[in-house]
Order: sequence, then structure tokens, then C-alpha cells
Amino acid sequence: MFFEIEEIKRKRKKLGITQKKLAELVGVSQPLIARIESGNLDPKLSLVRKIFEVLEELEGKSVNARSIMNSPVKFVTSSTTLREAIEIMMEDGISQMPVMDNGRVVGSITEGAVVRLILEKGVEASAIKVKECMEPPFPIISPDERLETISKMLLGSPALLVAEGDRIVGIITKHDVMKALKE
Repeated sequence: MFFEIEEIKRKRKKLGITQKKLAELVGVSQPLIARIESGNLDPKLSLVRKIFEVLEELEGKSVNARSIMNSPVKFVTSSTTLREAIEIMMEDGISQMPVMDNGRVVGSITEGAVVRLILEKGVEASAIKVKECMEPPFPIISPDERLETISKMLLGSPALLVAEGDRIVGIITKHDVMKALKE
């Protein structure tokens, strides 16, 4: 079997794992992986074989939206009061959630929006309806979306919704992506 050393870095990045994580899985140090990837070390064939085995195993069970999403999705309606939305967010330890009316996503509510409204209106903000302070809906992705795409999308959004057909089946935040890399 022929191995292209240059493929290691490409495969690792495509899988969305760090050098440190790959090193742990292979049983070597992160600096060793860095030296191999940079071409500063000509590794033994047995080590290259082991690295490719680990990468191929990871490709087989690659991280996708379905594997890291939270389900069921907590949501509020546009007629929910801000007080009720805050209670749900605090009770469940969440920073954001979709706003849904009749099974359709119509917006989102985030900690940032809540804090801005409190700054603007003071304590009276708690009686305001979510529809008056909701932000645009979170992007919607398929359950099979890969970690790399999810990570890129989360740079511009606090969360992503996962849908199967017309049904919202999960939500993913930056925290979920970090947790996936840690595991």
C-alpha cells in the first residue's frame, strides 16, 4: 500500500480534528504530528500506517450535525413574554433558541437581544413579547452536514437548526462543536 504523507494534514483538516487530537488517537506527541505534516520528519512506515488507520476510522464515523445536535429543541413563540423566554433559557442553561409559530421558524431570541432590550427598557422589558425583540432565524442545515461546514457557519451565527424535511429536529451551538472535538 502506498501512503502520501501530504494527505495526513488534508485528511485531518477535512475531519475537523486538531493535531493534538490526532496525536492522542495515534499514541504519539502533537509535535511529532506537526513535524510529519510539515515535512520536517521522515516517519517510519509503521507510524504512517497507524496514522492512516486512525484517519480512516475517523472518516468512517465522521462528525456530522446528527451526531452533535441537541434534541428536542427548546423554543418560544412570538407571543411569549420576554420574562417567560428568560425563565426557559435560565432553567435549561441555554443562550439562544428559535422562535416558532405553528411549527414554522420565524426568528430567534438570544442573550444578546435580551440584554440589549433590558438596557433600552429596564425592568419593563420583561412584559414585552418576543416578537418585538426577536432576531432573524438561525440557519437551517441537514442532519448529514459535516463538522467543517457547521464550524464555518457558526462563525456568523450563534446557532444552527437541524431539519429533516419541514421538521426541526435539533440545534447546534459553538459549545457543541467544541464538545465534539474534546471527545
